[in-house]
Amino acid sequence: MDILITRNIEKRFSNHLALDDVSIAVPQGTIYGLLGPNGAGKTTLLRIINQITGPDRGEVHCFGRPMQANDIYSIGYLPEERGLYKKMKVGEHAIYLARLKGLSRPEALKRLKFWFEKLEIQGWWNKKIEELSKGMAQKIQFVVTVIHEPKLLIFDEPFSGFDPINANIIKNEIIELKKKGATILFSTHNMGSVEEMCDYITLINKSKNILSGHIDQVRQQYGSNVFELTFKGDLRKVSESLTANYELVSHTEEMGQVKANIKVNEYSTDNRLLNLVIPVAEIIGFRQVIPSMNDIFIQVVQEYNKTHRQS
Repeated sequence: MDILITRNIEKRFSNHLALDDVSIAVPQGTIYGLLGPNGAGKTTLLRIINQITGPDRGEVHCFGRPMQANDIYSIGYLPEERGLYKKMKVGEHAIYLARLKGLSRPEALKRLKFWFEKLEIQGWWNKKIEELSKGMAQKIQFVVTVIHEPKLLIFDEPFSGFDPINANIIKNEIIELKKKGATILFSTHNMGSVEEMCDYITLINKSKNILSGHIDQVRQQYGSNVFELTFKGDLRKVSESLTANYELVSHTEEMGQVKANIKVNEYSTDNRLLNLVIPVAEIIGFRQVIPSMNDIFIQVVQEYNKTHRQS
């Protein structure tokens, strides 16, 4: 079941088309990455889903039906531009925001105690927001985003401003929330986090959805016919065993082993490559070289921009 669906969303600000016929479908219980260059339209889409602004055209379905006003109580939203009242004390502010999510004061205190201890920030309860570092304030905002245990969590650049240690803490908490049944949609520029965390992705560029799918299928789709062959033996003999259907792209040698990247053209197969090499070398490892999400991101955006300029 898709917990969130946007259909043909269009949004224009003055003379700028922020979203152009954008559709996504987020399966329940998954982590869904929303990718794209700065200004692509990601934040606009997230704001529409959160009913902060409305689309000029298109519709949003949530929990199996058209989105309703009270759906905000089943959604947790962490915006890129964080917003906390600087003069309020941390604990008082957290209780206030938890009450806005529908929690009673006793339940809010119980859940906040759990999260503050888990993230080791209980010592900041009586301090003012303005005394917090940026990273500490973001931890507080993360807590009040998830405090009401929403079915759908939406994070806009959740790792922005965090040092690597705290970014890893938040990443692990997001994965844990998924294990407990939450669905997570987040935008990010951190391709490493996408590869570690996401089940599905959508890439938005120049207001349009130009790529969507399961992350493994996307990586396979853009995989090249390059294979990494690890072997013991004479590189020259291996090279000489290759026919015109294969190209030795690069190689490295370390501790008596050779790692060679070999490109297979469309008229041959990886099995035939192995059959050629086995008589002249001892095979240690063999795998297809799959591009990273960062490589795919750059390739798809550049190809789209080139076609867009030509048209």
